[in-house]
Amino acid sequence: MSITVNLYYTGSGGNARRFAQEMEEKGIADAIRAEEGNEKYEYFIPMKDPETVLLIDSWKDQESLDRHHASAMMGELAALREKYDLHMSVERYVSDTGGVPEKDQRFIRE
Repeated sequence: MSITVNLYYTGSGGNARRFAQEMEEKGIADAIRAEEGNEKYEYFIPMKDPETVLLIDSWKDQESLDRHHASAMMGELAALREKYDLHMSVERYVSDTGGVPEKDQRFIRE
């Protein structure tokens, strides 16, 4: 069972993009990707909302996510959110362990 958290960082004047860029440039994002249990940590830009950045953050299980939240780098992350005056909304999903049903697979082009 994986846990995926979609975090929408919203700011103004391009601050959400600057935040994501600084996370990458400082190596914080790579450090999170290297944490035990991290399965995905990627930023995306919604086409219709240039002031928002979507982070898709997936973890092996709740214990892995809890360890991440207790890590020292969460302080760095929080400081950058403050620096760029970002607001967040969050969606949380638990993986479907059965995978894509056969009847839906016909819509997937590989």
